[in-house]
Amino acid sequence: MGKKTKRTQNSSTEIGPQKLTAKKDDKPTLLDETPGNLQFEDPFEDEFEEEIVEEYDDEEEEMGVDDDDGGRTKPDTRVQSWNPLTSKLEPGTKLEVDETAYKMHHSLTPEWPSLSFDILRDNLGESRTRFPHSMIVAAGTQADRVDRNKLTIMKLSDLCRTSAKTEEELEDEILGEEYDKDDDKSDDDSDDDSDDDEVEDRDPVLEHFNLNHNGGVNRVRAMPQRSEIVATWSDVGTVNVYDVGGVLDSFDRSSGADVKNQRKINKNPFFVYQGHSTEGYAMDWSKVSEGHLVTGDCDGNIHLWSLTEGGLSKYSTSSFNVTRAYVPSGGNIDLPSVEDLQWSPTEGTVFASAECGGYVKIFDTRCSGRPMLTTKIHENGSDVNVISWNPIISNLLASGGDDGLFSVWDLRSFQTPDTTPQPLARFTCHQKPITSLQWHPSDESMIVISDEDATYIYDLSIEEDEEEEGQDEGGMLIRAAEEGKIPPQLLFVHCGSQSTKEVHWHPQITSLVMTTALSGYSVFIPSNL
Repeated sequence: MGKKTKRTQNSSTEIGPQKLTAKKDDKPTLLDETPGNLQFEDPFEDEFEEEIVEEYDDEEEEMGVDDDDGGRTKPDTRVQSWNPLTSKLEPGTKLEVDETAYKMHHSLTPEWPSLSFDILRDNLGESRTRFPHSMIVAAGTQADRVDRNKLTIMKLSDLCRTSAKTEEELEDEILGEEYDKDDDKSDDDSDDDSDDDEVEDRDPVLEHFNLNHNGGVNRVRAMPQRSEIVATWSDVGTVNVYDVGGVLDSFDRSSGADVKNQRKINKNPFFVYQGHSTEGYAMDWSKVSEGHLVTGDCDGNIHLWSLTEGGLSKYSTSSFNVTRAYVPSGGNIDLPSVEDLQWSPTEGTVFASAECGGYVKIFDTRCSGRPMLTTKIHENGSDVNVISWNPIISNLLASGGDDGLFSVWDLRSFQTPDTTPQPLARFTCHQKPITSLQWHPSDESMIVISDEDATYIYDLSIEEDEEEEGQDEGGMLIRAAEEGKIPPQLLFVHCGSQSTKEVHWHPQITSLVMTTALSGYSVFIPSNL
């Protein structure tokens, strides 16, 4: 919509005496009336004065501005989309969410903000798409006092669709593989549709248990093979491991499930490790080797965890063996903080670290004391904040830096000696540090990223036009977007949260994303996924 011009008549309208003729008992009629010379009928007035007519609303008079021609124009009140990659938010500007951009969108404001959370796997099935959804989350607090912090286990249920189904979705339901033309089947479908309508009217339900936690929670990670085992990094320098099986049983009972031999709810961790020299943020469970955990601290030390014999039969203070496996080394020895850790999705002995000074290192637990590969991926020395190992294409690693750079690397290029590896893709459009990123669990080309301003979903399979694409001399670097431009691979932007810190895909609900920020949690499914 363009600017709306005021209804103004700059030239006067001249109205002379009407030429009338009358018959007895007849109404006056107009003479000599043509489309170009219309005469106005008024039998009661004999004289007319020239006047200038200017019409406008009171609101327009108050808010209008003069244009170059001296006329008045209405201010531009168009509703516009805002993207943090292309513009800054002016002070006092209000953002309003467009709910049609989501299939589902819910938010939650907790008592204390959370720096980290993890989504626990459940037994409700894989690749779920049918509403309403249910999910279980472990989240840690950042309270104002050490003794007020908690590890909160939350169950979010009745997460219903918040926008109407699109025509394309309705067609997919009718013409999908499960479509049956039988009348009985059609009747069943109609009943299902009416049930869906009733479901969408429900309010979301939150159930939660708070477990004791000493200090603020820097990082939360749940064991993928056993979702009842949850580990936390504390800002007092300890690593804590909880058994939340009793909480999960309580959630099952509240939903009507028959739970036999319900486990006890333990409010304290069963294993507390104090072997690190200081606090840390890096932590990851192996998806290949059950019970293997790696933790890294801000002094650059990396410790390896493994289960003791019978460690899973009864959770206790003797369930894990922990060793200080690696100390600071390489070019960042003066600034060795380990920012993130990721196990290989296919090899039980290999993991990667993201470190200060722009370094990514690859370790093999069979080679003690030193990394197998050390690569400086940021020549400017900017810290590598986060990394994510592609679960489907195991040679792809994504990284996010403190300078806002988001890159995708082929790990095979790290093995070439005396050369600086070039990324397969690099995005330079983010203006704030990258705080979190994660590959989609079932789509090898899709990744979700967060910075301080927003959460972004990219599809790296989308190719750029040749004239917009920039490559270095080796042909490896794809300059997907310059600062202030929107890259074509960007599918979705979720805004409105204040200082987003972490983002995760749900491992079992298709394209469901959850974020935590200073302002609270967001759970959503984009309409275009």
